[in-house]
Amino acid sequence: MQKLPTLIAALLLGPTIASAQNVTFDVKGGRESVEEALRAASLVATLNADENLGPQDYIAAARADYRRLLTGLYAQGYYGGTISILVDGREAADIAPLAAPDTIQAIVLRVDPGPRFTFGDAVVAPLPQGTVLPGAFREGRTARASVIGQAVSTGTTAWRDAGHAKVSAGERKITARHDTNTLDATVTLTPGPQLTFGAQTVTGNVDVRTARVLAIAGLPEGKVYSPAEIAKAERRLRETGAFDSATIVESKDIAAGNSLPVDLQVVESKPRRFGFGLELSSVEGLKVSSYWMHRNFLGAAERFRIDGDIAGISGETGGIDYALGASYERPAVEGPDTDFYLRGRISRDDEPDYLIDQVSIEAGFTRLLRDELNVQAGVGVLTAREVTQLGTRGYTLLTLPLAATLDRRNVPTDATEGYFLNLRTTPFYDTDNDLVGARAFGDARAFRSFGDTEQLTFGARVQLGSVMGTTVQNAPADFLFYSGGGGTVRGQPYKDLGVNTTVGGQVVRTGGLSFAGAQMEARYAVTPKIGLVGFYDIGQVSADASFGSNAQWHAGAGLGVRYETGIGPIRLDLGTPASGTNVAGNLQVYIGIGQSF
Repeated sequence: MQKLPTLIAALLLGPTIASAQNVTFDVKGGRESVEEALRAASLVATLNADENLGPQDYIAAARADYRRLLTGLYAQGYYGGTISILVDGREAADIAPLAAPDTIQAIVLRVDPGPRFTFGDAVVAPLPQGTVLPGAFREGRTARASVIGQAVSTGTTAWRDAGHAKVSAGERKITARHDTNTLDATVTLTPGPQLTFGAQTVTGNVDVRTARVLAIAGLPEGKVYSPAEIAKAERRLRETGAFDSATIVESKDIAAGNSLPVDLQVVESKPRRFGFGLELSSVEGLKVSSYWMHRNFLGAAERFRIDGDIAGISGETGGIDYALGASYERPAVEGPDTDFYLRGRISRDDEPDYLIDQVSIEAGFTRLLRDELNVQAGVGVLTAREVTQLGTRGYTLLTLPLAATLDRRNVPTDATEGYFLNLRTTPFYDTDNDLVGARAFGDARAFRSFGDTEQLTFGARVQLGSVMGTTVQNAPADFLFYSGGGGTVRGQPYKDLGVNTTVGGQVVRTGGLSFAGAQMEARYAVTPKIGLVGFYDIGQVSADASFGSNAQWHAGAGLGVRYETGIGPIRLDLGTPASGTNVAGNLQVYIGIGQSF
């Protein structure tokens, strides 16, 4: 036994540095997969001798490793193993933590896994009709302890999905039969009664009215309990932006009529927020944008936002563009998945081929059809004064904007997997010229990563657009399509590609009635913060609405750098023309926040 003065000195002066430089595993049978699993489970194996650890730390870790290694063996399907942990030849279990030696030279973890067991009886019951347990949980398969837990979890999840919120795992019979190297596992589930959603309370709200919290959540009181409905309700509340968190807590007790009371616990966000953005292009110039937003404008979790931007500063794309807009969005107006919006905008677009002063207002509804798919429909009025080479004119359009978006990207601002589809069509009626037409546009993006750490990501984007029912001369100038610049073909000058139309013997340059473009990127993460990008973009514009054979096309290519921040990557792209007579003839620079697509 260590003498008291020595012990007191050790406690006062701190631990002696251990010299356990040799921590080795001796796994009988040489099974590499078993040794890897045991190393991952071992606490001793994670200790670093350079961290000024004392012998007591190693002894404590070694004593804890008996249970940890046993758990590791069970996880691999070994139930008859033996474990010996030797500290300089002494069994760690025989060394008291406060009687640690002054120094430690070597620790040997000696494990004989024994035979690997397979499942004999493998039963989790009762189960709802149609429930399929994991394939690994069946007779003859390796009896890993984790598989039993997975089977129980599958069964309880199935009962909860069927409305049995209080299902529990009852009696467990786990028997290791060493004569046959089999493990019998029988777990009885107690489903309890099928429940319905009961009384709903709200806690944590201060400024958002309780009735509105309940309406946005949209939990169907009186309907059969469903975890999926709870997840939807929490998501609806979070997506309003009015709450930092939203959690639905189920009551521990079942109420009368087999109903389950729930409490909607929310934490409100700060109501006001503002932000700004900067984008820089060597040709398009500087764009400065800013916004102010109120997340709970009238106490119903409505979002009111004012946006303003100035673009084309020191650019070579005409004059300076201005825009000022405001929007109002109210969630849950016709059921929890339908929102109302009202938007207004005043703008001036001073482009090389046209100058447009415009005022527009639009109102409509958006509806979430399922988790990733939403649709939009509205009505609008747009009035504008337009100056082009064709002359000066004014017009008023009645519009019917329609849209659908399917977003299955893993991270919308910096996707590495998944895809995105957006389709928009805007039928319009020109009240001044008695003209009916429509503008349609589609945007499709796909992403795929490779490698264990997904360092390499390929991204592709396809854009298609068409203006139907009108001509180049009669269509609103900003409804027509151009190609070139950051949003279409990087490396080519901004809106460099349009169409030439002869009007009264004069050749006039305008946008086209159709556009097709593709952007392709290879992104490689050099470090968690820094990434490199190579890209190639192509685009074509046609004077025909149906992508006619007389379409003109061009291409651009280049390299980029990304620097990851908390709000998305900072983007720097350098592009040059890859087609025509000016291949590699000039350099375009693009700077912004977020991936290019």
